[in-house]
Amino acid sequence: MSNSFSTPTTPSSLGYSMPAEWARHHATWLSWPHNLETWPTDLEKVREIWIQMICALSPHELVYLLVNDASTEQEVTARLKAANAALANVRPLRIPTVDAWMRDYGPTFVRRNSHDAPLAFNDWIFNGWGGKYQAYEEDERVAREIATLLKVPVFNHKIILEGGSIEVNGAGTCLTTEQCLLNRNRNPQMRQQEIEQVLKNSLGVSQVIWLGDGIAGDDTDGHIDDIARFIDPRTAVCIIEANSKDANYRCLQENYERLRNAKDQSGGELELVTLPCPSPVYFENARLPASYANFYIANEVVLVPVFDDRNDKEALGILQELFPERKVIGLRCNEVVAGLGAIHCVTQQEPAVSLPRP
Repeated sequence: MSNSFSTPTTPSSLGYSMPAEWARHHATWLSWPHNLETWPTDLEKVREIWIQMICALSPHELVYLLVNDASTEQEVTARLKAANAALANVRPLRIPTVDAWMRDYGPTFVRRNSHDAPLAFNDWIFNGWGGKYQAYEEDERVAREIATLLKVPVFNHKIILEGGSIEVNGAGTCLTTEQCLLNRNRNPQMRQQEIEQVLKNSLGVSQVIWLGDGIAGDDTDGHIDDIARFIDPRTAVCIIEANSKDANYRCLQENYERLRNAKDQSGGELELVTLPCPSPVYFENARLPASYANFYIANEVVLVPVFDDRNDKEALGILQELFPERKVIGLRCNEVVAGLGAIHCVTQQEPAVSLPRP
Protein backbone atom coordinates (compact mmCIF):
# COMPACT_ATOMS: atom_id res chain seq x y z
CA MET A 1 0.00 0.00 0.00
CA SER A 2 1.24 3.45 -0.84
CA ASN A 3 2.00 5.50 2.26
CA SER A 4 0.57 8.72 0.86
CA PHE A 5 -2.59 9.83 -0.91
CA SER A 6 -1.94 11.59 -4.19
CA THR A 7 -5.57 12.57 -4.76
CA PRO A 8 -7.03 15.69 -3.07
CA THR A 9 -9.02 13.68 -0.54
CA THR A 10 -9.29 14.36 3.17
CA PRO A 11 -9.40 11.98 6.12
CA SER A 12 -13.00 12.99 6.81
CA SER A 13 -14.13 12.35 3.23
CA LEU A 14 -12.74 8.82 3.46
CA GLY A 15 -14.39 8.08 6.80
CA TYR A 16 -11.41 8.71 9.08
CA SER A 17 -11.57 10.57 12.38
CA MET A 18 -9.31 11.06 15.37
CA PRO A 19 -10.47 8.94 18.32
CA ALA A 20 -10.54 10.35 21.82
CA GLU A 21 -7.43 9.61 23.85
CA TRP A 22 -9.33 7.26 26.16
CA ALA A 23 -10.29 5.00 23.24
CA ARG A 24 -8.38 1.73 23.21
CA HIS A 25 -4.73 2.09 22.19
CA HIS A 26 -2.61 -0.20 20.11
CA ALA A 27 0.51 1.62 21.26
CA THR A 28 2.12 4.69 22.76
CA TRP A 29 4.94 6.40 20.86
CA LEU A 30 7.86 7.98 22.74
CA SER A 31 11.31 9.34 21.90
CA TRP A 32 14.21 8.75 24.29
CA PRO A 33 15.43 12.06 25.82
CA HIS A 34 19.01 12.99 25.00
CA ASN A 35 19.17 16.72 24.25
CA LEU A 36 21.41 18.52 26.73
CA GLU A 37 20.21 21.92 25.52
CA THR A 38 16.73 21.01 26.74
CA TRP A 39 17.87 19.41 30.01
CA PRO A 40 21.40 20.68 30.69
CA THR A 41 21.59 19.63 34.34
CA ASP A 42 19.01 16.92 35.01
CA LEU A 43 18.93 14.68 31.95
CA GLU A 44 19.37 11.51 34.02
CA LYS A 45 16.42 12.43 36.25
CA VAL A 46 14.36 13.08 33.11
CA ARG A 47 15.33 9.69 31.71
CA GLU A 48 14.18 8.04 34.92
CA ILE A 49 10.70 9.47 34.31
CA TRP A 50 10.73 7.84 30.84
CA ILE A 51 11.58 4.52 32.49
CA GLN A 52 8.68 5.00 34.91
CA MET A 53 6.32 5.88 32.04
CA ILE A 54 7.31 2.81 30.06
CA CYS A 55 6.97 0.57 33.13
CA ALA A 56 3.44 1.92 33.68
CA LEU A 57 2.39 1.64 30.02
CA SER A 58 4.02 -1.57 28.82
CA PRO A 59 1.81 -4.05 30.75
CA HIS A 60 -1.22 -2.64 28.92
CA GLU A 61 -0.13 -1.66 25.39
CA LEU A 62 2.85 -1.59 23.07
CA VAL A 63 5.42 1.14 23.56
CA TYR A 64 7.39 2.27 20.51
CA LEU A 65 10.53 4.08 21.64
CA LEU A 66 12.63 6.05 19.17
CA VAL A 67 16.36 5.90 19.89
CA ASN A 68 19.27 7.47 18.06
CA ASP A 69 21.58 4.48 17.75
CA ALA A 70 22.36 0.89 18.72
CA SER A 71 24.28 1.76 21.88
CA THR A 72 21.36 3.82 23.19
CA GLU A 73 18.98 0.96 22.43
CA GLN A 74 21.16 -1.45 24.43
CA GLU A 75 21.46 0.96 27.35
CA VAL A 76 17.73 1.67 27.51
CA THR A 77 16.82 -2.00 27.21
CA ALA A 78 19.10 -2.81 30.13
CA ARG A 79 17.54 -0.05 32.24
CA LEU A 80 14.04 -1.25 31.42
CA LYS A 81 14.94 -4.83 32.26
CA ALA A 82 16.33 -3.74 35.63
CA ALA A 83 13.10 -1.81 36.27
CA ASN A 84 10.95 -4.88 35.44
CA ALA A 85 9.22 -3.29 32.45
CA ALA A 86 7.14 -5.59 30.26
CA LEU A 87 9.90 -5.84 27.67
CA ALA A 88 7.85 -7.97 25.29
CA ASN A 89 5.70 -4.90 24.69
CA VAL A 90 8.57 -2.42 24.22
CA ARG A 91 9.78 -1.88 20.65
CA PRO A 92 12.90 0.29 20.30
CA LEU A 93 13.18 1.86 16.85
CA ARG A 94 16.34 3.49 15.50
CA ILE A 95 14.88 6.74 14.24
CA PRO A 96 17.14 9.65 15.27
CA THR A 97 15.52 12.72 16.79
CA VAL A 98 16.61 16.16 17.88
CA ASP A 99 14.41 16.06 20.96
CA ALA A 100 11.65 14.12 22.70
CA TRP A 101 8.45 16.07 21.92
CA MET A 102 6.64 13.28 20.07
CA ARG A 103 3.20 14.87 20.54
CA ASP A 104 4.20 17.86 18.43
CA TYR A 105 6.30 16.49 15.59
CA GLY A 106 4.99 12.95 15.47
CA PRO A 107 1.95 11.59 13.61
CA THR A 108 -1.63 12.34 14.60
CA PHE A 109 -3.42 9.03 14.06
CA VAL A 110 -6.92 8.65 12.64
CA ARG A 111 -8.97 5.52 12.04
CA ARG A 112 -12.10 4.30 10.27
CA ASN A 113 -14.40 1.29 10.38
CA SER A 114 -13.07 -0.46 7.30
CA HIS A 115 -11.07 -3.57 6.51
CA ASP A 116 -9.24 -1.47 3.92
CA ALA A 117 -6.64 0.74 5.59
CA PRO A 118 -8.42 1.14 8.95
CA LEU A 119 -5.50 3.20 10.32
CA ALA A 120 -3.89 6.30 8.84
CA PHE A 121 -2.32 9.48 10.12
CA ASN A 122 -2.07 13.19 9.59
CA ASP A 123 1.39 14.64 8.99
CA TRP A 124 1.41 18.35 9.75
CA ILE A 125 4.27 20.77 9.08
CA PHE A 126 6.45 21.26 12.18
CA ASN A 127 8.37 24.55 12.28
CA GLY A 128 9.89 24.46 15.77
CA TRP A 129 6.92 26.05 17.55
CA GLY A 130 6.58 29.12 15.40
CA GLY A 131 10.19 29.27 14.23
CA LYS A 132 11.61 29.70 17.74
CA TYR A 133 14.01 26.74 17.51
CA GLN A 134 15.34 26.25 14.00
CA ALA A 135 17.52 23.26 14.86
CA TYR A 136 14.43 21.43 16.10
CA GLU A 137 12.76 21.70 12.70
CA GLU A 138 14.82 18.65 11.72
CA ASP A 139 12.25 16.56 13.63
CA GLU A 140 9.77 17.42 10.87
CA ARG A 141 11.04 14.27 9.11
CA VAL A 142 10.21 11.88 12.00
CA ALA A 143 6.57 11.37 10.99
CA ARG A 144 7.65 10.46 7.46
CA GLU A 145 10.05 7.84 8.78
CA ILE A 146 7.30 6.39 10.95
CA ALA A 147 5.04 6.29 7.86
CA THR A 148 7.63 4.26 5.98
CA LEU A 149 7.88 1.88 8.92
CA LEU A 150 4.14 1.38 9.47
CA LYS A 151 3.11 1.39 5.78
CA VAL A 152 -0.16 3.14 6.54
CA PRO A 153 -1.78 5.91 4.49
CA VAL A 154 -0.56 9.40 5.35
CA PHE A 155 -2.38 12.67 4.77
CA ASN A 156 0.22 15.38 4.19
CA HIS A 157 -1.10 18.80 5.17
CA LYS A 158 0.23 22.23 4.21
CA ILE A 159 -0.58 23.67 7.61
CA ILE A 160 1.84 24.31 10.46
CA LEU A 161 0.37 22.56 13.48
CA GLU A 162 1.59 20.64 16.52
CA GLY A 163 -0.31 17.76 18.10
CA GLY A 164 -0.35 19.49 21.47
CA SER A 165 -2.50 22.27 20.03
CA ILE A 166 -5.56 20.07 19.42
CA GLU A 167 -7.83 18.02 21.68
CA VAL A 168 -10.83 15.95 20.52
CA ASN A 169 -13.72 14.25 22.29
CA GLY A 170 -14.00 11.50 19.67
CA ALA A 171 -17.61 12.50 18.96
CA GLY A 172 -17.09 15.50 16.71
CA THR A 173 -15.67 18.36 18.78
CA CYS A 174 -12.15 19.79 18.83
CA LEU A 175 -10.62 22.20 21.35
CA THR A 176 -7.79 24.55 20.40
CA THR A 177 -6.51 28.06 21.18
CA GLU A 178 -6.35 31.34 19.34
CA GLN A 179 -2.92 32.10 20.74
CA CYS A 180 -1.44 29.09 18.95
CA LEU A 181 -3.34 28.36 15.75
CA LEU A 182 -4.12 31.99 14.91
CA ASN A 183 -0.56 33.05 15.69
CA ARG A 184 1.16 34.74 12.76
CA ASN A 185 4.24 32.58 13.36
CA ARG A 186 2.27 29.51 12.21
CA ASN A 187 -0.06 30.18 9.26
CA PRO A 188 -0.32 33.93 8.63
CA GLN A 189 -1.91 33.38 5.22
CA MET A 190 -4.88 31.47 6.70
CA ARG A 191 -8.01 32.92 8.28
CA GLN A 192 -9.69 31.35 11.29
CA GLN A 193 -12.44 29.85 9.14
CA GLU A 194 -9.87 28.21 6.87
CA ILE A 195 -8.01 26.70 9.82
CA GLU A 196 -11.29 25.40 11.22
CA GLN A 197 -12.03 23.70 7.91
CA VAL A 198 -8.63 21.99 7.95
CA LEU A 199 -9.35 20.69 11.46
CA LYS A 200 -12.77 19.44 10.38
CA ASN A 201 -11.40 17.74 7.27
CA SER A 202 -8.38 16.19 8.95
CA LEU A 203 -9.79 15.16 12.35
CA GLY A 204 -13.34 14.27 11.34
CA VAL A 205 -14.93 16.87 13.63
CA SER A 206 -17.84 19.20 13.01
CA GLN A 207 -17.34 21.66 15.87
CA VAL A 208 -14.25 23.65 16.90
CA ILE A 209 -14.18 25.42 20.27
CA TRP A 210 -11.62 28.22 20.48
CA LEU A 211 -10.06 29.14 23.80
CA GLY A 212 -7.82 32.18 24.22
CA ASP A 213 -4.32 32.28 25.69
CA GLY A 214 -2.22 29.60 27.27
CA ILE A 215 -0.31 29.58 30.54
CA ALA A 216 2.78 31.53 31.54
CA GLY A 217 6.07 29.97 30.47
CA ASP A 218 4.57 28.02 27.57
CA ASP A 219 6.86 28.53 24.59
CA THR A 220 4.40 26.69 22.33
CA ASP A 221 2.13 29.76 22.25
CA GLY A 222 -0.72 28.30 24.24
CA HIS A 223 -1.05 24.59 23.58
CA ILE A 224 -4.43 23.27 24.63
CA ASP A 225 -2.97 20.29 26.52
CA ASP A 226 -1.81 22.59 29.31
CA ILE A 227 -5.24 24.22 29.66
CA ALA A 228 -8.25 21.98 29.03
CA ARG A 229 -8.82 18.32 28.18
CA PHE A 230 -11.78 16.09 27.40
CA ILE A 231 -12.25 13.12 29.73
CA ASP A 232 -15.44 11.84 28.08
CA PRO A 233 -17.52 13.01 25.10
CA ARG A 234 -19.42 15.62 27.14
CA THR A 235 -16.98 16.47 29.95
CA ALA A 236 -13.86 18.62 29.95
CA VAL A 237 -11.43 19.39 32.73
CA CYS A 238 -9.80 22.81 32.79
CA ILE A 239 -7.21 24.33 35.06
CA ILE A 240 -8.09 27.29 37.27
CA GLU A 241 -5.67 29.56 39.15
CA ALA A 242 -6.92 30.46 42.64
CA ASN A 243 -4.48 33.34 43.18
CA SER A 244 -5.94 36.45 41.54
CA LYS A 245 -2.48 38.04 41.46
CA ASP A 246 -0.93 35.19 39.48
CA ALA A 247 -0.08 35.73 35.81
CA ASN A 248 -2.35 32.84 34.83
CA TYR A 249 -5.44 33.98 36.70
CA ARG A 250 -7.17 36.15 34.11
CA CYS A 251 -6.54 34.03 31.02
CA LEU A 252 -7.68 30.84 32.77
CA GLN A 253 -10.84 32.53 34.01
CA GLU A 254 -11.55 33.66 30.47
CA ASN A 255 -10.96 30.16 29.09
CA TYR A 256 -13.29 28.70 31.73
CA GLU A 257 -16.02 31.14 30.70
CA ARG A 258 -15.55 30.25 27.05
CA LEU A 259 -15.94 26.58 27.88
CA ARG A 260 -18.97 27.30 30.04
CA ASN A 261 -20.64 29.02 27.09
CA ALA A 262 -19.46 26.57 24.43
CA LYS A 263 -21.57 24.01 22.60
CA ASP A 264 -20.50 20.56 21.49
CA GLN A 265 -21.12 18.97 18.09
CA SER A 266 -24.77 18.36 18.99
CA GLY A 267 -25.40 21.83 20.37
CA GLY A 268 -25.23 20.64 23.96
CA GLU A 269 -23.40 22.28 26.84
CA LEU A 270 -20.21 20.76 28.21
CA GLU A 271 -19.91 19.41 31.72
CA LEU A 272 -16.89 21.12 33.32
CA VAL A 273 -14.57 19.96 36.08
CA THR A 274 -11.83 22.25 37.36
CA LEU A 275 -8.31 21.27 38.29
CA PRO A 276 -6.10 23.43 40.51
CA CYS A 277 -2.80 24.87 39.38
CA PRO A 278 0.42 24.02 41.19
CA SER A 279 2.33 26.88 42.73
CA PRO A 280 4.63 28.52 40.17
CA VAL A 281 7.58 26.32 39.18
CA TYR A 282 10.81 27.99 38.08
CA PHE A 283 14.11 27.02 36.49
CA GLU A 284 16.90 29.62 36.56
CA ASN A 285 14.31 32.31 37.40
CA ALA A 286 12.15 31.43 34.38
CA ARG A 287 8.49 30.48 34.91
CA LEU A 288 7.75 26.96 33.65
CA PRO A 289 4.48 25.68 32.13
CA ALA A 290 3.63 23.33 34.99
CA SER A 291 0.06 22.02 34.61
CA TYR A 292 -1.90 19.03 35.85
CA ALA A 293 -3.83 19.14 32.56
CA ASN A 294 -0.79 17.70 30.78
CA PHE A 295 -1.83 14.15 31.70
CA TYR A 296 -1.89 11.18 29.33
CA ILE A 297 -4.77 8.70 29.14
CA ALA A 298 -3.60 5.18 28.26
CA ASN A 299 -5.02 1.68 28.49
CA GLU A 300 -5.80 1.06 32.18
CA VAL A 301 -3.68 3.98 33.44
CA VAL A 302 -3.58 7.78 33.44
CA LEU A 303 -0.14 9.35 33.84
CA VAL A 304 -0.22 12.75 35.56
CA PRO A 305 2.63 15.25 36.06
CA VAL A 306 3.10 16.32 39.68
CA PHE A 307 5.48 18.91 41.09
CA ASP A 308 6.13 18.38 44.83
CA ASP A 309 3.25 20.78 45.38
CA ARG A 310 0.49 20.97 47.98
CA ASN A 311 -2.09 20.71 45.16
CA ASP A 312 -0.67 17.46 43.74
CA LYS A 313 -2.87 15.28 45.96
CA GLU A 314 -6.04 17.21 45.09
CA ALA A 315 -5.37 17.02 41.36
CA LEU A 316 -4.65 13.29 41.50
CA GLY A 317 -7.81 12.72 43.54
CA ILE A 318 -9.99 14.61 41.07
CA LEU A 319 -8.58 12.69 38.13
CA GLN A 320 -8.94 9.35 39.90
CA GLU A 321 -12.63 10.10 40.47
CA LEU A 322 -12.98 10.94 36.78
CA PHE A 323 -11.22 7.74 35.68
CA PRO A 324 -12.51 5.11 38.13
CA GLU A 325 -11.57 2.20 35.83
CA ARG A 326 -8.00 3.37 35.32
CA LYS A 327 -5.15 3.71 37.78
CA VAL A 328 -4.06 7.34 38.07
CA ILE A 329 -0.28 7.56 38.53
CA GLY A 330 1.52 10.74 39.50
CA LEU A 331 5.00 11.19 38.05
CA ARG A 332 7.27 13.87 39.47
CA CYS A 333 7.97 16.20 36.55
CA ASN A 334 9.90 19.11 38.11
CA GLU A 335 12.94 18.33 35.99
CA VAL A 336 10.96 17.30 32.90
CA VAL A 337 9.00 20.57 32.78
CA ALA A 338 12.28 22.50 32.82
CA GLY A 339 12.31 21.46 29.15
CA LEU A 340 9.01 23.38 28.79
CA GLY A 341 6.70 20.38 28.52
CA ALA A 342 5.54 17.33 30.43
CA ILE A 343 3.90 13.92 29.98
CA HIS A 344 1.30 14.66 27.32
CA CYS A 345 3.85 16.60 25.28
CA VAL A 346 6.15 13.59 24.94
CA THR A 347 3.56 10.88 24.25
CA GLN A 348 1.47 10.08 21.18
CA GLN A 349 -1.26 7.46 21.11
CA GLU A 350 -1.80 5.02 18.26
CA PRO A 351 -5.41 3.84 18.43
CA ALA A 352 -6.37 0.19 18.20
CA VAL A 353 -8.24 -0.89 15.09
CA SER A 354 -10.55 -3.82 14.47
CA LEU A 355 -7.92 -5.75 12.56
CA PRO A 356 -4.67 -6.65 14.37
CA ARG A 357 -1.40 -5.36 12.98
CA PRO A 358 2.05 -6.86 13.54
